[in-house]
Amino acid sequence: MAERGARLLLSLTFLLLLLFTTAAKSTDKGSVARHFTPFWFLVEPADILAVRGSPAVLNCSAYSDLAPRVEWKKDGTFLNLASDDRRQLLPDGSLLLTSVVHSKHNKPDEGYYQCVATVDSLGTINSRVARLTVAGLPRFNSQPEALMVYQGDSVVLSCDVNLDLVPFTRWELNKEPLDLDERIISLPSGALVISNVNESDAGLYRCIVEIAATVKASDEAKVEVLAETGMPRQLQFLRPPVLSTKVQGQDMLMPCVATGYPPPRIQWMFNDKLIDSSGNRSKIIGGGSLLILNVTDEDTGMYTCLAGNENDTLQASAELMVQVPPQFIKRPTNIYAHESMDIVFECEVSGVPSPSVKWVKNGDAVIPSDYFKIINEYNLQVLGLVKSDEGFYQCMAENDAGNMQASAQLIILEHDVATPTTPSTLLISATNDHVAQAAGSGPTPSAPRDVVASLVSTRFIKLTWRLPAEPHGDNITYTVYYKPEGSSRERIENTSRPGELQVTIQSLMPETKYVFRVVAHNKNGLGESSTPLKVSTQPEVQVPGPSPNLRAFATSPTSITVTWDMPLSGNGEIQNYKLYYMEKGMGNEQFVDVGSLSYTINGLKKYAEYSFRVVAHNKHGLGVSTEDVVARTFSDVPSAPPQNLTLEVRNSKSIMVQWQPPPPGTHNGQITGYKIRYRKGLRKSDTTESTGGIQLFQLIEGLERGTEYSFRVAAMTVNGTGPVTEWVSAETFESDLDESRVPDKPSSLHVRPLVTSIVVSWTPPENQDIVVRGYAIGYGIGSPHAQTIKVDYKQRYYTIENLDPSSHYVITLKAFNNMGEGEPVYESAVTRPLSDPLDPEVDVYDYFNAPYTPVPDPTPMLPPVGVQATVLSHDTIKVTWADNSLPKNQKITDARYYTVRWKTNIPANTKYKTSNTTNLVHMVTGLKPNTLYEFSVMVTKGRRSSTWSMTAHGTTFETIPNSPPKDVTVVSKEGKPRIIIINWQPPSEANGKITGYIIYYSTDVNAEVHDWVIEPVVGNRLTHQIQDLTLDTPYYFKIQARNSKGMGPMSEAVQFRTPKASGSSVKPGGRHSGDDFATSVGKPNLSGNPTSMGENNIPMIVIVIVSVGAFTIIVVVVVAVICTYRTTSKQKKKRAACKSTNGSHKYKASSKDLKPPDLWIHHERLELKPIDKSPEPNPVMTDTPIPRTSQDITPVDSSLENSIHQRRNSYRGHESEDSISALAGRRGMRPKMMMPFDAQPPQQSVRNTPSTEPLSIPGQSICSVEHPDPDTGTGFLSTSSEEETNRNPPTAHVRPSHPLKSFAVPNSSGTSFESPVLPSTPLLAQAGTTPQLHSVKTASIGTLGRTRSPMPVTVPSAPDIPETSKMLEEVESNYEPDELTEEMAHLEGLMKDLNTITTA
Repeated sequence: MAERGARLLLSLTFLLLLLFTTAAKSTDKGSVARHFTPFWFLVEPADILAVRGSPAVLNCSAYSDLAPRVEWKKDGTFLNLASDDRRQLLPDGSLLLTSVVHSKHNKPDEGYYQCVATVDSLGTINSRVARLTVAGLPRFNSQPEALMVYQGDSVVLSCDVNLDLVPFTRWELNKEPLDLDERIISLPSGALVISNVNESDAGLYRCIVEIAATVKASDEAKVEVLAETGMPRQLQFLRPPVLSTKVQGQDMLMPCVATGYPPPRIQWMFNDKLIDSSGNRSKIIGGGSLLILNVTDEDTGMYTCLAGNENDTLQASAELMVQVPPQFIKRPTNIYAHESMDIVFECEVSGVPSPSVKWVKNGDAVIPSDYFKIINEYNLQVLGLVKSDEGFYQCMAENDAGNMQASAQLIILEHDVATPTTPSTLLISATNDHVAQAAGSGPTPSAPRDVVASLVSTRFIKLTWRLPAEPHGDNITYTVYYKPEGSSRERIENTSRPGELQVTIQSLMPETKYVFRVVAHNKNGLGESSTPLKVSTQPEVQVPGPSPNLRAFATSPTSITVTWDMPLSGNGEIQNYKLYYMEKGMGNEQFVDVGSLSYTINGLKKYAEYSFRVVAHNKHGLGVSTEDVVARTFSDVPSAPPQNLTLEVRNSKSIMVQWQPPPPGTHNGQITGYKIRYRKGLRKSDTTESTGGIQLFQLIEGLERGTEYSFRVAAMTVNGTGPVTEWVSAETFESDLDESRVPDKPSSLHVRPLVTSIVVSWTPPENQDIVVRGYAIGYGIGSPHAQTIKVDYKQRYYTIENLDPSSHYVITLKAFNNMGEGEPVYESAVTRPLSDPLDPEVDVYDYFNAPYTPVPDPTPMLPPVGVQATVLSHDTIKVTWADNSLPKNQKITDARYYTVRWKTNIPANTKYKTSNTTNLVHMVTGLKPNTLYEFSVMVTKGRRSSTWSMTAHGTTFETIPNSPPKDVTVVSKEGKPRIIIINWQPPSEANGKITGYIIYYSTDVNAEVHDWVIEPVVGNRLTHQIQDLTLDTPYYFKIQARNSKGMGPMSEAVQFRTPKASGSSVKPGGRHSGDDFATSVGKPNLSGNPTSMGENNIPMIVIVIVSVGAFTIIVVVVVAVICTYRTTSKQKKKRAACKSTNGSHKYKASSKDLKPPDLWIHHERLELKPIDKSPEPNPVMTDTPIPRTSQDITPVDSSLENSIHQRRNSYRGHESEDSISALAGRRGMRPKMMMPFDAQPPQQSVRNTPSTEPLSIPGQSICSVEHPDPDTGTGFLSTSSEEETNRNPPTAHVRPSHPLKSFAVPNSSGTSFESPVLPSTPLLAQAGTTPQLHSVKTASIGTLGRTRSPMPVTVPSAPDIPETSKMLEEVESNYEPDELTEEMAHLEGLMKDLNTITTA
């Protein structure tokens, strides 16, 4: 009886389970697709003009079902608002600047701001970019002047200020506010126009600039009104029209003020038509100026002002340009799609000037590549969709008038989920059939049979197949899936009509292996896939191959001979050879046609390095270029003398001789020293002294007192001595000055206070027999010891700047020499109040007509004028000047010389360098790159010297970094032995703004540079994270910095051994021990929405109630069965299930703090990867996988790179653009969505992502399963390991066996094939005898906007790097056979049990 009851209960249990499964299937059919999530900006920041010291607010507010997190970027870098006491994030997302900071040298708040809104597990959107401008200090470019005007005439009072100060400008008449009307107007420049003047307009006028608490008044100008005499006066323009640029919607005032008698009449013409000034939008005010309200694009054109009276007529024209901000004609729309499909986001914009469009995905810029393309100027096409392409895409349009954005969401559906009946999507024709049909309930076709490549060419393959064995229908259509071997992105091609059994795949790459599979589908849906077919396209072999044994050697200082052999694969008769050559680093390549196998090139530069390559030519065209070879011409004697030879008399018995090396390009070898010849008077015999190395000065001692000596210098190389300079003379002193005691006090001290500065002038001590080395100026409020400045002994004045207005300063002056400082003199001064008008320019020479220090003649010389600094290179600036004390022809006939001094323009740097010359031009060399210098010049004649001239400024050009990154350290990440953190400091000699770093790492410190793994890092980062390294393995790390000019040297290799295994059960590379088989019923799905269980479904509710009612009985029966019939087999299955579950979720972690995923894809599992983004000025840790495409790194110079590309592919003119496209992702990776180093806005930054640790499900003691945070939108268990979302830091590798996991060592015994298309450096080789190889990752460096094969690795520091293309067949990672067999058997048993239940 008990047994019958048990059987009854079991039957009831199976029945309820069957009903529950059927209901669940019915519910799943109704859950067609996830809904699009509303996510947009309610308010976006706008451009604002802020006032220094006042608060400013940038508004921003975003809307979504889930509360978005708002952050702010300034100039492309995230702001750290948590530690900023001046910037605050308001509750609605707006940014508050409590007090705007702005000064001449510190402008931290001015710039471009962008609001960034993020919803975890959903995506990120960026707002438009808003510009914050801070109004400058009140300053007048011109001030009003006193005028006399006839009654009835017009007058213009100048008050030109910066455009940002115009809104704060007003006028006063007799210190009373002046009301403006149509007779009295203010022009856009700030000037005041009074038309039809009458007696009441006479008085004192002044212009007032009032900004915040600062008030600045101009000089007062008196306007006198004269009675009209009736005498004719010449017609003239007081203010003609000027070019004007306005934004649509603004008002435009075009000035035109004319004067004369009889009074002129003003008319306006637009292009060639007369303007009706009585209209609603345009009228004439202020006696002739044209006002147009609310300008539009139609108002753009030429405006002409016509002024005429009875005696004369004048006209003046100016153009108005109206800019129109970007406007969306068509916005991108939300899209549903399946994996492997091709989609297009449409975006059409208009504006004046024509807007530029860029695309952003989840906050990061989309870089064009093989799979992301900009078509029809603005549209974004995504080919071969993968799961990680899901997210928010934004079309960002920008021109000079403004910018705006529009966003759309992309949802990738599962293959068994139908798209909505009216999807808001744009799909290319090849995918329409694949999307539109929903799966039915009947059987689907079996796999197509006998898939073969019936025709294989270099760029297309024709596939044919036979009908499936079980078609299950008549109208069978087919879809061909194909991809380059190793790529994760599949493309699709549909047959053109039902029943067609062939298709031709176009636009393939030559000599590339592709994987094809064919799937049939009927009205019930997609059927089984055919077995993958691997086919390689044919190589293009019509043109000659490279010429072997290319050699180059110098034959003289100006010639090099080049020899080579015939190509091994000439493909016909060789017509001739092209020999290409260029000087290293110059970039202008030349070539000669050669009919033999050798050639001597003459007329080369001496001791210069040249590169050579040869390309054979047959009837089909140019062939494959050889690798470059380098040779240097022989050295020779210098061809030019040293420059800037100057003499400085030190005392009565010594003269310091200084010079500069010969001009660049004339050394003709390494300068080994200099030969100095000198003689006394006009004697013919001379004395010779030599210097060694690069010494550029020599002290000549033992001379006679009061005697004239002449000097000249020549440079030397190993080949001999070059030409000498002209003789330069100097006379030693009659007697020496005393330096055994400190100088006396200066004989006088004068001060002249201004508003924020004090001009100090002095005369030297009366006792001029004591050496004076310089002067020390001390100053401060109430005490002279607050600040101290030291100046040169020849200087006679100094301006103390950056003082407080209306403050009392005490000033002291002391002369000093090597013995110490002398007695001081004191003076005091009170700076003027801020409201005082600006003083006119001070004539420094007239004000400081002071005698020279140690000379008896008190009359100083005039200082040089017109000093100009012309930048010639990164270390050379040419300084030129004029001397007013010379004749008009500026010819020097006496023994005067000039002293040029210079220093970097840094307030803290007061140390000058000087050089003497006898010419009016001087080449200053040995400067630091990318540095601002100031120059001044002084003239000396005998014992008389001038004051220093006005300064000139010049900034040297950038050049490549001279030193590597320093302080490179490597540490292991706590708790994660496979992850290391590498830190470094910028190069000590960056020579420009660092735009990026490249990290090289390898397990072999002696490996070639192209065999090291490369990871790029943006320039504002000083730390980086590298993950998934092999445990207990030594690694070597190097870092290379780059700026806009190229790559610097690499740092020394730093060794680091990863820790030993930490006992993790997860296999290397993140593989799980078993495949997932559980489904995510009742758990959050990918979008974060709970899985629908049939809301408002009455039958479902009934089933649930019945299930709950029988739950107790089921539990009792199940427990009884388990306790009675537990067997060893069931125990093994349970242990296997636990192992599988744990392995499936080892790397799933809580992600409540994760930032939106970036577009990094795991090689085999298509996983979304988060990327760290740091708002800190000092960068923090970030993760960047190895780049896969040429878009990740840009070369040194685009023009140089283009020439190299042309040279490397001399015969590629026969190829289409698609043929040159790279096989992006051939290792299962995809391009990272971020800007390259050179192309970014002033610098794009990324945010920091806190690390996450796995969370265990409470209450599970037997099988501990990792439980994701619901906010991440990750299912509890995934039905396929390829669809899991890995929350580890980003990586770009597959299951490794090599310790490096990225570049395998080439196997010399393996079979390989050379590419005749692209010569490249062998990165990977394929062993023919090895049955299985592990996948590896590769890196490539290329140019933005030009697709190239990811196979070659181009080292960015050199323009010409050999490239060879060899491919490695990717094989699936191997598992342990016993473990895999056990798990598959267990899964098979479960599936059979489920089938039995559902069919019962």
